[in-house]
Amino acid sequence: MSADFNSIDIFIKSALNSWFLVIQYRIGLNKDNIYTFVGLKILKTFLMLQLKNNFIFAPVKTGYSDNTGIITEKHVNFYLARSKHIGAVTLEPLYLDKSLREIPTQIGIDSDDKIDGLKKLIDKIHQFDTKVIAHLNHPGRMANPKIPGNVFFSSTNIACETGGAEPKQMDNAEIQSVIKLFKNSAKRAEKAGFDIIELQFGHGYLVAQFLSPKVNDREDEYGGSFENRIKFPLQILDAIKSGTNLPVIVRISGDEMLPDGIKLPEMIKFSKILKEAGIDAIHVSAGTVCSTPPWYFQHMFVPKGKTWEFANKIKQEAGIPTIFVGQINTKDDIKNLTDNFNADYIAIGRALIADPDFVGKYLNKVNGNIRPCLACAEGCLGNLKQGKGLGCLVNPLVGKDAEKLTLAKSPKHFAIIGGGLAGMQAALTLNKRGHKVTLFEKNKLGGQFNLAYLPPKKETLKKIIDYFVEELRDKNIEIINKDITEANIEFEKYNGIILATGAKPAIPPIEGLENYYLVEYIDRDDIPKNKNIFIIGGGLIGVEIATVLARDNNIIIVKRTVDFGEDMELISKMLSLNYLNDSNVKFFDKTNITRIDKNKIYAERNGEDIKFEDIDMIFVSTGMESYNPLEREFKKLNAPVFIIGDSKKVGKAEDAIQDAYETVKNL
Repeated sequence: MSADFNSIDIFIKSALNSWFLVIQYRIGLNKDNIYTFVGLKILKTFLMLQLKNNFIFAPVKTGYSDNTGIITEKHVNFYLARSKHIGAVTLEPLYLDKSLREIPTQIGIDSDDKIDGLKKLIDKIHQFDTKVIAHLNHPGRMANPKIPGNVFFSSTNIACETGGAEPKQMDNAEIQSVIKLFKNSAKRAEKAGFDIIELQFGHGYLVAQFLSPKVNDREDEYGGSFENRIKFPLQILDAIKSGTNLPVIVRISGDEMLPDGIKLPEMIKFSKILKEAGIDAIHVSAGTVCSTPPWYFQHMFVPKGKTWEFANKIKQEAGIPTIFVGQINTKDDIKNLTDNFNADYIAIGRALIADPDFVGKYLNKVNGNIRPCLACAEGCLGNLKQGKGLGCLVNPLVGKDAEKLTLAKSPKHFAIIGGGLAGMQAALTLNKRGHKVTLFEKNKLGGQFNLAYLPPKKETLKKIIDYFVEELRDKNIEIINKDITEANIEFEKYNGIILATGAKPAIPPIEGLENYYLVEYIDRDDIPKNKNIFIIGGGLIGVEIATVLARDNNIIIVKRTVDFGEDMELISKMLSLNYLNDSNVKFFDKTNITRIDKNKIYAERNGEDIKFEDIDMIFVSTGMESYNPLEREFKKLNAPVFIIGDSKKVGKAEDAIQDAYETVKNL
């Protein structure tokens, strides 16, 4: 082994003599230190997957196609915006057959009529010397049951326990048919000009359903022992390698984060076998879309770095080029993976959605602050679930990636009243167009969103406020911390007024409701303990108040309807409600409060009168309403007045940022 390694090292040094100028440009090394660059990273970067650098855009579903699975202009703009500075782009998971879609608007590679569209996109990405990866996946029982015509196969006939269709346990003929699907799709990928194939063997999809001892209940040659459970994936890999000449990456879940699911020791063993079978790299993630979606989506509620530990263990023990992935969304993350994990490849997904130039900024090829990914899944997963296509809470240009702001022909001076997310986004957009901006905020920049990051596990949400504040400072945008109703400010001098005064709590007309608290209460150091707390309203705000107070208090939360946390992103909702249940919070749905008498609360539920006693504190969270007290006064001025964000229509943070951008981009 050491003799082979030395021979490879000699070959690399020889090759570097002719490649030096290219390498020097790409990674910024001088000739004195190039041979010692992080061990043999050059070998991995240039001889394995042939990439210009070790950054890979991970596969992320976009929902930008139509019911035919073709490439659209939206795809082209999205991928081109993110291709310039990275080694390879992985397109979204490509369906192998129209009956195997996860979303209706997924890209297909199921027939030859898809080749031309894929080739046109790939050719455009290749202009940046960036490789393109075809991610091939069969969802098995996780195909979308809401899509007409979908079929459901698996190693079992048992449906996913969290929902989905009951699958058919595959017979041998169906197994061979799926292997052929993979092979034919790989052939099309090669014809279309893809540079690399990535096979999805993890995340709870079909191949993982065979690998998993939890799911695979077969009693034939494909079930039971580890050797039997890996037979199907190895047959797929063999078919791919016999059908194409492209390098192959295999993506796995290093651990499904389930007591009886796929575990790391077996994946180390499997990775060694895959290496012997000739794969070029292994891509190590975690979780399963069925049972542990927070791990699969690398949500802010799961700890950053666990997937890196899995990848590092496999890298060390299997000795195979390894792709690290999972919440890699800061420069420090990349430095950590490079310095402490010696990561061969770094796959970045949602951070490149939030900021298409994330890698370019890390490499100092693009100036500016990184617009942060919050790992919140609001705009990416949330919008896909709603059929809107991929979006982003922090980036209003996702899905409109070809749109460019132009300098205003006649720069003006705008006043923005309110420094929440909408106000700050408006200020930056106007500034980018060449306008002068004065931003008025009487309290703290960030507005109501300063409360969003206070509940447990939501600390990352603060990053967007920090980003906006840093951008405002770097752009030298004037900020005046005054209450304009009390200050003597001459607004006649402005060419336009932007009102971004946000929203205020809607207070229900309940008899006796006099002493109560609002969500702002949680922004304090002395959170109460050992109190009986009653929360009226069980939407997003009510649930978040409860998560902050639940640990040391007795909580009752009531709602007139049945869906607690109805406004929340699905993973946050599930995990928050689980936390509240574990904290013995009492939920009362279909409950209408009729009156309050000091520490007694009277209500009606399902036609019966009920009473809650010994209540120490009452919180009201029955929704928000637009707060816009200044519009009438400002419209007396000659300058035009524009209303944005919650002060126009109450919505989510993404709505506020989006509305601010859209309203002011052409002013």
